[in-house]
Amino acid sequence: MNDILCRQLSLDYCCREEDVKDKEHHFTKFSFLEGRRRFREEKDCFLKITIVNGKILASGNASIIEWCEKEFGEARGEWFFEPDTLRKIDYKLQESGYKIGMLHPFYISEAVSDVAPGEYEIRWFEGEGIEQFRGDGRFKEAYSFCEEAPDVLGVGAYKNGEIHGMAGASADSPLMWQIGINVMPQAEGLGIAKMLVQLLKNEIIKRGILPFYGTAISHLASQSVALGSGFHPAWIELAAMLS
Repeated sequence: MNDILCRQLSLDYCCREEDVKDKEHHFTKFSFLEGRRRFREEKDCFLKITIVNGKILASGNASIIEWCEKEFGEARGEWFFEPDTLRKIDYKLQESGYKIGMLHPFYISEAVSDVAPGEYEIRWFEGEGIEQFRGDGRFKEAYSFCEEAPDVLGVGAYKNGEIHGMAGASADSPLMWQIGINVMPQAEGLGIAKMLVQLLKNEIIKRGILPFYGTAISHLASQSVALGSGFHPAWIELAAMLS
């Protein structure tokens, strides 16, 4: 298992790195540890659960964690996020004014890929250069302009001076940067997403950071981009939010 990911999840789930690597479930009271992932972070963390390495990591409010450990201490991690379990969690959350707010698979990549831009002009953006895209609805996935997880690096594909696609990375933590991608309608299906994601993840790896890619369970096209760009499934995560 990737050492950087183990370190990151130990910070996110308030446990030891050994707890991430073993095969046992772990249920911990949440605290805001330095170095945790902070993308669109809630003011509190009532509950979040991840399935990684075939087992459950859960962290949150002491009362809900006690319930989770009692309810799911013997559950099988591989089949945990089935509808019956999700309904049970959501009903319990509703008692405290919360609901399931997110359930996403995440991918990581550890190796640089060979990639050829072909006929496209490649332009890189960093720091203040990213600001020109603030408020531009074409790039909502590439750039989030999230204060807690700032956009730090972007790469665009241009043809005849016209932008055809953009990939961006947000510094969700000092250890891991998250990649997002947008492709213009006229350029869909041409492999631009895969090419840009590969270019961006290559540069992130060269900087000593672990790139990761999150998407929706139902977004098969996005999952295909991740897999085609050299990423592999690493964990799946549920997080509660206020109703």
